[in-house]
Amino acid sequence: MPAFSSLAGGTGKPDQAISTQSDGKTFEQLRQECLKKKKLFEDPDFPACDASLYYSQSVPLNFEWKRPGELCKDPQFIVDGADRTDICQGALGDCWLLAAIASLTLHKETFARVVPLDQGFDHSYAGIFHFQFWQHNRWLDVVVDDRLPTVRNRLVLVHSASSNEFWSALLEKAYAKLNGSYESLKGGSTLEAMEDFTGGVGETYETKSAPADLFNILKKAHDRGSMMGCSIDITSSAESEAQTTTGLVKGHAYSITGIEEVKYRGGTVRLIRIRNPWGQVEWNGPWSDNAKEWGIIDSSEKKRILLNSMDDGEFWMEFEDFKANYDKVEICNLTPDALTDDTKHKWEVNVFEGNWIRGSTAGGCRNFIDTFWTNPQFKLTLKETDDHRDHCSVIIALMQKNRRALRKEGFDLETIGFAIYEAPDDVDHLGKDFFRYNGSKARSKTYINVREISERFNLPPGNYLLVPTTFQAHQEADFLIRVFSEKEAEAIEMGNKVDADLPDPPMPSLPKDETAEEKGLRRLFEKISGSDQAVSVVELQQVLNGVLSRRKEIKFDGVSLNTCHSIINLMDADNSGQLEFQEFKVFWEKMKKWIVLFLSFDTDRSGKMSTYELRLALKAAGMNLNNKLLQLLALRFGDDNYEIDFDDYLTCIVRLENMFRVFQGMDKNNKGVVNMNIVQFLLLSMNV
Repeated sequence: MPAFSSLAGGTGKPDQAISTQSDGKTFEQLRQECLKKKKLFEDPDFPACDASLYYSQSVPLNFEWKRPGELCKDPQFIVDGADRTDICQGALGDCWLLAAIASLTLHKETFARVVPLDQGFDHSYAGIFHFQFWQHNRWLDVVVDDRLPTVRNRLVLVHSASSNEFWSALLEKAYAKLNGSYESLKGGSTLEAMEDFTGGVGETYETKSAPADLFNILKKAHDRGSMMGCSIDITSSAESEAQTTTGLVKGHAYSITGIEEVKYRGGTVRLIRIRNPWGQVEWNGPWSDNAKEWGIIDSSEKKRILLNSMDDGEFWMEFEDFKANYDKVEICNLTPDALTDDTKHKWEVNVFEGNWIRGSTAGGCRNFIDTFWTNPQFKLTLKETDDHRDHCSVIIALMQKNRRALRKEGFDLETIGFAIYEAPDDVDHLGKDFFRYNGSKARSKTYINVREISERFNLPPGNYLLVPTTFQAHQEADFLIRVFSEKEAEAIEMGNKVDADLPDPPMPSLPKDETAEEKGLRRLFEKISGSDQAVSVVELQQVLNGVLSRRKEIKFDGVSLNTCHSIINLMDADNSGQLEFQEFKVFWEKMKKWIVLFLSFDTDRSGKMSTYELRLALKAAGMNLNNKLLQLLALRFGDDNYEIDFDDYLTCIVRLENMFRVFQGMDKNNKGVVNMNIVQFLLLSMNV
C-alpha cells in the first residue's frame, strides 16, 4: 500500500529528520561528544581525502583540507544574514546547485530548515555542522566536519564574497556527502536541488513554446514562494559555458530572483531579475545595471527595483528579451498549486516506491510491447472533480533514485517516462493484450534522462492505470512516484496479490484401472526402484531424465539433483525421503501440466522461456506473485539473456508449490491472507 500524506501551504516537513550517520548518532550527540572530549569532529563517513573529491580521476590540484579557523581570524557561519550574494562558484561545475542555493536564500523559513541555525563558531563550536535535505519522501540530516578543500589557503569550491563566512561552502560539502563525492555534483538540473531543499514538485517550461501567460505564471510562482531557475540550451559540448556578446552564458544555470512591472514611456514594461552564480558576468543589453532605461523611469521606482546595481552577477532584463535569449525555465512549487489559478488548494499526495529489475519488471517503453506490460503498474481512482470544475487536476511526478551517488559505480540517469491508461474494473494486473489493443489516455511529453519528470493533467473521474518505465527494456533503477490530486484519490500498486489456488491431489487409482500411459510409467518405475518399490533422489533423477529425454521439444541438459530434492520434499506425504509409485504418479500429472505451460511460453522453441513471462506461467499454474517475489525469482533462475531453461523452471515451480503448501499448513485460522514476511522467509529458506 502507498504512504498517504497531504501538502497544504508547505513542503510536508516531518517532525524530525533522519540521521544519515553510519553509527546512527545525531548531530547533537556527536557535537556533545566532541565538546566533552575537547576534540574537533572528523567525519569518518566523508573523510578529508581525495576519494571525497573525485572518483573518476586523480585530483587535478594539490588540495589541502583546512578548517575555517585556519583560513581567517574570525570565522562566522553566517554574516549579516544569508543572501544570494553569499554564493560564488568555484572550480567545480555545479552552477545548477548554486543557482538553487541562491533561490533558497530568498525563502527564509525554507532556508532555516535546510541550514539549521543552531550551529556556528561560538562556544558550541566542535568542528561539526549539519544540514537537512529531502530525499525520496524523507528528510535527512547530514553532518559534516568543517575541513574544506583549499589551494594556497583559499577556498577553491563554493565560497562567500565575505572571506570569513562559511555556510555556503559547508552546505555544498554536505550535499556532496549526500551524493557520494564533490565530483558527483558536476552537471545537473537546478530543479533537482530545489526539490531536495523543499520536498516540492517541479515543472519545466520551454520559453519558445510556453503558454502566452508565462509572465503571470512566473509572477504567481514568485509571489507564492516557488524557487525558479533558467538556462540557455547548447547545441554541442563546445558551447558549454560559452559567453555571448550580450553577456549571457550558454549551458549555465541561473536563478530567477524577481519579477516586476514598471511604468515606462507611458506604458508598462515587464521585467525579470536573473542571477549568475558566478557572482559576475552579466547581461549588457536593455535594462542591465547601467542601461539608459533606468534614467527614464520614476526615481522612486528605480530605487525600489534597482537595489543591487553593482557587478554582483545579478541583473534585470525585459521579459521579451528573456524569452528570446533563454530556453528553459524550471519552477519548484513548494505546494503543487496550479500557477494559472488564483485560488490556493489543498492537495493530496500518494507516494509509491518501486524498481525496474531486468528479467522481471524492466519492460521498457511501449516500443517493447512484449515486455512493456511487465513494468510496475499502479491504479489511480479519481472520484470527485475539482471544486467548480468538471475535471480532476492531477500531477504525476516520476523520480529515479540515487543515480547521482551511483555515478562512481558507472551508472548515470536512465531515460524515463510514463503512460496513463483507462483501467478496467476488478483487474489485479493487466497483460500484454490490453496494451496491444488500448492506447494511452495521457502520458509524459517525452522520455528524458532527468532525475524527475513531472506533468500536470486534467482528467475526468474514473479508474486509471499508471505505468512508469525506462525507455529501453532491461534497464535497472529504483524509482519514486508522487501522485498529487486536489481531491483525495485512491491509489494502489497492481499485481500485488500473493496467493495460490492449488487443487487437492487425486485419490490413487487401482492397478486394474490404470491407463496405458500409467502402466508404462509403472513399468519404468518398478525397473528403477528395485525391491523397496520407492525411488530415492538419484533414482528419481534417472526416471525423469529417461522420460523427458524422449520429449524432443524440450531441450535441456537433464534434471538436476537439487530439482529432484525439491520434488521429493513436495510429494513425499509420509516423510520417508523417497517417493512411492502413487506419490510419483500424482507428481507426474502435475509434471505434464507444467510441461504444457513451459512449451506454451517457449515461443521461439529454443528450449527456454523469457523470465518476463514468469508471471503468466505461474498464474496458469494457479499461483499469483507480486513484483518483489517475481524479481527475486528472475534474479535466482534467469540467465544473462533473461531466460529460464526447463530444469530451472521446474525447480522454481516445484519450490513455489512447496512454499504455498507449507503456508497453508501454517495458516491455521484459514484466513487465506498471505503474510509477505513469511512468504519471503520460505522462499529464502528454500534457496530461491
